[in-house]
Amino acid sequence: MGKEHLTSDFMMTKLSEAKVHFERALDCKHTEFDDLYPYMIEHPQFFWYKRYVAWSELLTIVKLCNELDIEWKSAFSQQQADYIERRVMSSKVLDEWFEKNDSKEHVG
Repeated sequence: MGKEHLTSDFMMTKLSEAKVHFERALDCKHTEFDDLYPYMIEHPQFFWYKRYVAWSELLTIVKLCNELDIEWKSAFSQQQADYIERRVMSSKVLDEWFEKNDSKEHVG
């Protein structure tokens, strides 16, 4: 039981980190990606690529949660969970991610 609890806590921490990373990328705020590829800031496609990387990270963590039977949806609004389940990052996801978020706050 201890190991299962540890795995669940670990995955929820990673899920939270991935959500924050994605939301910071949506808001065009600094992420660790900027530190890895500082030269990309000069290129217009940088923000799309940065968002794609953050989205991929989020989907990977959710996939692992599903495989480990760890409930992840409670960390998101219903609308956000629906977007994640569809797996496709569209302009609608980018435009409406925060739209119905309970807290209505962007990451700081």
